[in-house]
Amino acid sequence: MDQGFSRGSGMGNFKRNVLATAIFSANLLSVAGISANAYAAETTDEQNNQGASTLGTVIVTGTRAQERTASASLSPIDVISGDSLRSSGSSELGTVLARLIPSINFPRPSLVDGAELTRPAQLRGLSPDQVLVLVNGKRRHTSAFVNLGGAVGRGSAPADLNAIPLSAIDHIEVLRDGASARYGSDAIAGVINIILKSADHGGSISSKYGQYKKGDGIQRQVSGNTGFALGDNGTLNHSGEGANNDYTNRAGDDLRASSIGSTTYGQQVFRQGEPETHEGKLQYNAEYSFNDAAEFYSFGGYSKRRGETAAFYRPSNASNNIAAIYPNGYLPLIHGTLEDTTFVTGLRGELADGWHYDLSANYGKNSYELRTKTINTSLGLNTPRSFDNGTLTNDQKQLSLDLSREFNATWLPYPVSVAFGAEYLRQGYQIEAGQAESYFQTGSSGLGGFRAADAGSYSRHNFAQYLDVETNLTEKLGVSAAVRHEDYSDFGSNVSGSLSARYDFTPQVALRGSVSTGFRAPSLAQQNFTFTSSQLIGSTIQEAGTFPAGSNVAQLLGAEDLKPEKSRNYSLGLVLQPLDSLTVTADVYRIDIQDRISLSSNLVLNNTAINYLRANGVGDINYTSARYFTNATDTSTDGVDLVANYRYQFD
Repeated sequence: MDQGFSRGSGMGNFKRNVLATAIFSANLLSVAGISANAYAAETTDEQNNQGASTLGTVIVTGTRAQERTASASLSPIDVISGDSLRSSGSSELGTVLARLIPSINFPRPSLVDGAELTRPAQLRGLSPDQVLVLVNGKRRHTSAFVNLGGAVGRGSAPADLNAIPLSAIDHIEVLRDGASARYGSDAIAGVINIILKSADHGGSISSKYGQYKKGDGIQRQVSGNTGFALGDNGTLNHSGEGANNDYTNRAGDDLRASSIGSTTYGQQVFRQGEPETHEGKLQYNAEYSFNDAAEFYSFGGYSKRRGETAAFYRPSNASNNIAAIYPNGYLPLIHGTLEDTTFVTGLRGELADGWHYDLSANYGKNSYELRTKTINTSLGLNTPRSFDNGTLTNDQKQLSLDLSREFNATWLPYPVSVAFGAEYLRQGYQIEAGQAESYFQTGSSGLGGFRAADAGSYSRHNFAQYLDVETNLTEKLGVSAAVRHEDYSDFGSNVSGSLSARYDFTPQVALRGSVSTGFRAPSLAQQNFTFTSSQLIGSTIQEAGTFPAGSNVAQLLGAEDLKPEKSRNYSLGLVLQPLDSLTVTADVYRIDIQDRISLSSNLVLNNTAINYLRANGVGDINYTSARYFTNATDTSTDGVDLVANYRYQFD
């Protein structure tokens, strides 16, 4: 959906831009829903004097053509300016995108065992790990932690959008179409491409302070950006951001006597809301041109986020409490430290024969260290009050070569854009065990530690090749086709393809459509993640074990080895521009996904089941229920993206 902000050239000219958007979607795994959103904003030319209207922005996502604009795209694409992001009032990128693009949802789960610190986004109602995140067109790594509990995208390990400061972003392109044929695994729902600032001068600094009406959740933030010239042919743009956010609590007064069922009315003991966080982010983007044939570029960033979340409250007489230590019960606290690092460097340019090349190396790493303030009842009065629960690490290394050129074919009226390339991707995942007391017998209550037996390092690699062709067959008909082959060391090979077309009946009326196939290999986290945490099952709090499908526990409980997800994406859209200032688009889509990966339901373990597991080689069992990753179901998602974009200038 087009974002709806225009940019002007005259200082002081006031513009009012109105965007009205509706989105309809249905999913086999959820109740069909309808939401309508109207968004109005006021901007000045001073705020928006950095470029043209987003509708006229030359896009780089979902196309290899060099001069394709958002308004002429063969597939639905949204372009959001950096000024619009920063003027939204929020410091969270996912929150801002959800406000400006109704097809994006930014869930804010609570009581999900530390997953609150990772901030993914959903596109068209699909799982957060079914949308691919790019930065300057390069694949961004995913998070190390897996969404658990009641989190949306249960069992997913998506990219963390909030690791990038808003002050570093020039604009964002959101492709609402299957794009696995162009970008590979994960791009089932579409692509979010974050384009960084590259200005060689100027800068900004801003600060924010606020709190909720309830009086909690105080937010403090300061951010800055500046650009420098590197000699006569280079630029360096860098940004920084720091923020401290207090937690919010929307839990009601609870019982703090002998049990949850007690009639004694007391103080608020649960915590339901946003976590307390302290974070810092750094980002840079550099370019240096040696000549037309060679331009060096590099960008990267580092972020660190510390946060505190809570598990379920333990009443005084609960089995997972020691009344001699906590006579009034206690609330286990989970402390997470999330570190994210990325570094990309490359060389690009145009050769004498018209070929454009881009050779790049990409490194990304995400780590999550977990600590808890709780007890281990198995240790009695000798239990520690705080635990090191272990660390998760996810990393990727990628080498890419992209080549493109326009050809003039005698049998075609317009040039043909041809692009092809190859990629090598290595992904790694590591589980570091916590201290022994964190997993001894019942383990640390609220969040068990990673066992020494579960610790390990895992890796895989993938070779990919792609071909992309785009042209106009007539003055009114544009077409595009892409095919991609991937060969994973753990899941074998796959071929994805896509076809797109657009026909302009008149300058005011156009029809566009696409069909594509997609592919998503199970992440290394989904294949190896083992975890124990508190879950509310029925009316009782139980320790739930989470296991990979290939583990001994999961296999004994009926799990099968994971298979890749495969998809088919169909889209048909109408583009209307009855006035120069009014654009209306309606895109109908259907996304069929086979073998969607999720977590199974919690399987409560009685004594018979526990004895069966122990008899088949399972050691200490510090959980009363179990769940595992599985190819849960096939789904179909149908929806309509309806966008009306009207711009009017007040002199």
